[in-house]
Amino acid sequence: MIHRKIYRSLIVITILVFIAVVTIFEAGDVLSSPSRSYVGAVPVDLAAESIMLTTSSGESVSGWFSSGTSGSVLLLHGVHSDRRQMLERAKFLHNSGYSVLLIDLPAHGESSGTRITFGYREAEGVKAALRYLQQRLPQEKIAVIGVSLGAASVILSDYTPPPAAIILESMYPTIEEAITNRLHLHLGFIGSIFTPVLLSQIPFRLGISPEQLRPIDHIASTNAPLLIISGTQDQHTTSDETKRLFETALPPKELWLVEGAAHVDLYAFNPQTYETKVSAFLTKYMRY
Repeated sequence: MIHRKIYRSLIVITILVFIAVVTIFEAGDVLSSPSRSYVGAVPVDLAAESIMLTTSSGESVSGWFSSGTSGSVLLLHGVHSDRRQMLERAKFLHNSGYSVLLIDLPAHGESSGTRITFGYREAEGVKAALRYLQQRLPQEKIAVIGVSLGAASVILSDYTPPPAAIILESMYPTIEEAITNRLHLHLGFIGSIFTPVLLSQIPFRLGISPEQLRPIDHIASTNAPLLIISGTQDQHTTSDETKRLFETALPPKELWLVEGAAHVDLYAFNPQTYETKVSAFLTKYMRY
């Protein structure tokens, strides 16, 4: 009788594990599917124009550009979002005198792309945007603010010449850690055992390897002043991971851990402090 109960328990556990593996396998398809959306007309309070760029691989990148007088800032949104996520940042920067360019990263918003690649092919959109700013404003310095996916995209772009300043918000150090953290949040302590299931999908779904999704391996060669930001309560990209990114980066660099913030819009969490710290950082490296 005892052996029969054990046998039945093993069968139940095996079935549950199988269901979990299949579910997570299907989740890989959902997470990497394009996140397209209709962005709509240019907001009247930004006084911007719509632009369309083309990457080196032929993908189209949609965006808004608003001209200023004191350098330019490229704004890069997070995963499953679009340029509208960066609109409030754009308004504050434009009011401070900067030209601003907001784009939909590849496979997001109104830009083309067949798969979300967590920074790898999105980096081509970053390169196209930086080339556009260099050509349109050849005498101006360029800064970049990237949130999560946007942050990883600019670091993985290895763009030369480097921007005059880069602000990285809530950026994962490695895709393995990003997956493990999210599985742990949704499934508890057993979640991490399913990390290999999602990692194994990257080559055949995205055509790249997990080793190509390690921003921490690129951050030391960025050759730009860095401001690295994350929330102290962020469980998607932990404070320890953010500190490790900071330690790996080369000077000049600054670290800001936003007290009490989780994996949220750090501008919306505390606009006044955000504007003060970001303005000071940009002024230091963008003013002639």
